[in-house]
Amino acid sequence: MTSAQTAAQLDLDHLADPVTDATAEKRDQTLAVVQRLLTARGVRSYVVHTVELTLFGDGKPYPPVQRDRNAPELTVHSAAGRVVATVIMGPRSGYYLVSLRNGAELQAVRREHPEKAANLICAAQPGDRT
Repeated sequence: MTSAQTAAQLDLDHLADPVTDATAEKRDQTLAVVQRLLTARGVRSYVVHTVELTLFGDGKPYPPVQRDRNAPELTVHSAAGRVVATVIMGPRSGYYLVSLRNGAELQAVRREHPEKAANLICAAQPGDRT
């Protein structure tokens, strides 16, 4: 596999599945590598953590709760505040999955090459970046 192949060639069936706290922490640390590279280049980004809570109403004062955590997602903005790209980790693939605002499909970049993911994002930045 090449280091910048499309995600259509990878197993993407489980992207929206809940993840454990330990898995989310590992993926968060991996996304932080790309985030640091982007910050060094003056690109603004943040990591989104989503936790879904389902409350079961059974009339008790403290209803039972089901807690599902989604995988963290790195969101990259232009200086004007527009979303330029999002990055997630493939479920079992060891790839950064980069979705560019103007791109037609996800770009897969090997985990060992976070600078390539940062380069893809920087190339997609509009000219309004400071």
